[in-house]
Amino acid sequence: GDRASVQALADAAWERFGAVHILFNNAGVAVFGPTQDMSHSDWEWTLKVNLWGPIHGVECFAQRMIDQKQGGHILFTASFAGLVSNRSLGPYSVSKAAVVSLAECLAKDLKPHGIGVSVLCPMRVATHINDSERNRPAELGGSTSLAYEEAKNTPQEGRVLDVRGVADMVVAGIRDNELYLITHQESGVFIERRFERLKAAITRAI
Repeated sequence: GDRASVQALADAAWERFGAVHILFNNAGVAVFGPTQDMSHSDWEWTLKVNLWGPIHGVECFAQRMIDQKQGGHILFTASFAGLVSNRSLGPYSVSKAAVVSLAECLAKDLKPHGIGVSVLCPMRVATHINDSERNRPAELGGSTSLAYEEAKNTPQEGRVLDVRGVADMVVAGIRDNELYLITHQESGVFIERRFERLKAAITRAI
């Protein structure tokens, strides 16, 4: 969520390489627990990292990628939770749904400039996101043993994919300019269920 550090990264990248062709716009932390029990600092920290981080990436990189007139690609890391919300993941799901929307909007805006956009929506991958409370700044609530234990003990379902396999999929998705990158086949039933409910709601529209 620190715009100055992202701007410094962009400046350093252009200074060292002369151009940026692929931006991996990735930021993610999670707070676990009932949505109604989330504190203001829970919301602020999660949105600052998960949403403002990618927004700063767009602010600091997108126009410069346009100006260099060499095409390119921007990859956002969202989550399956950005497509299908779940209990005990309120701030996380909200932030990742916003990242999906950000990617969709940017894909349309950057298409005329030859810059592709993808959004990665994984279920469980072998990362350390469950340990993110350990990195929480004190001014945004700090880490608490209770929150940390909640994260470690929250039941999670589905396969845990190896990072390397997901990375290979991402590279292929960028080459094919795919907007949505879905890692787990088993997520399909939940995504379809959501859109079936939306289609049913349309039948009741005035």
